[in-house]
Amino acid sequence: MLLIACPFCGPRDEMEFRSGGESHNARPGPAAEVTDAAWGSYMFERRNPRGPNYERWVHAAGCGQWFNLARDTATHEITAIYAMTDPKPEPRR
Repeated sequence: MLLIACPFCGPRDEMEFRSGGESHNARPGPAAEVTDAAWGSYMFERRNPRGPNYERWVHAAGCGQWFNLARDTATHEITAIYAMTDPKPEPRR
């Protein structure tokens, strides 16, 4: 079980949160020039790294705010929690 430090509410149990998947995915565009293959890749293809990963999370059973979380997928260690508008931090190993 993860203990996630919500940037708005403080540390809470993982059960209060929902993952929104990988973060920092740039939407392809302009729309008129995007191929079906490129759009399909954007919608359905995600990295599945072993190690540092950047994810979106929402505090669903709390404040309802979205934020980014940097987590090691092998150890589940959370290395950073930051605003949706902030750039991703350098991975820690």
